[in-house]
Amino acid sequence: MSTPHDVPRQHDWRIEESEYARHEARRGRRFAFERVAPARTALVVVDMVPFFVSSNPYCRGIVPNVGLLAEALRAAGGTVAWVVPAAGPPDPWAEEFYGPVTAETYRTAGGVGPPAGRLWPGLPRHDDDLFVEKSASSAFFPGRCPLPELLARRAVDTVLITGTVTNVCCESSARDAATLGLRVIMVADANAARRDRDHNATLHTVYRSFGDVRPTADVVELIGRGG
Repeated sequence: MSTPHDVPRQHDWRIEESEYARHEARRGRRFAFERVAPARTALVVVDMVPFFVSSNPYCRGIVPNVGLLAEALRAAGGTVAWVVPAAGPPDPWAEEFYGPVTAETYRTAGGVGPPAGRLWPGLPRHDDDLFVEKSASSAFFPGRCPLPELLARRAVDTVLITGTVTNVCCESSARDAATLGLRVIMVADANAARRDRDHNATLHTVYRSFGDVRPTADVVELIGRGG
């Protein structure tokens, strides 16, 4: 028999009205990016591998929304990029920080084999998608993931950040993408953390300083509207 912890869930996400008001006063509108050009937009899906998804009902809860976004963006001519953790050599920093057992667990969390085969079952892969590994929390940290260069070749200027964990690898990716000059939209109901408070703390930070925060329905509408 399943328990409440087994059932896929969605975060009770929110941006405080005071934060919306802050930006509205500054720029005259709630959201920075009112249009996206699908051909220059990439959906970036971070770390949706069994190690993370199987044990977290919030991760399983975002799978349908990630699928909706991927299908909508592909149909409009955009890019879907799947990012998985790389299993590199042991890292002395990680061993010191986490302890050797946990460091090894995280080091191998992404699994082995081609990245496409390491994703959570049910995610809608396509042969034209990008499949990359990252050797840092961020998918956009220079030298630790090929994604920035691959997106630059496609003239991508906007990234839709999704995946897990909201407040670690997804937030790190959003911050670094913004630092590289990309337009960042974090999809509020297509990211997953362990707790609502962690998830919402990241949404607050991203909306305040690094990009927009929008739900899946809004982003699908933006894609359909085009640039």
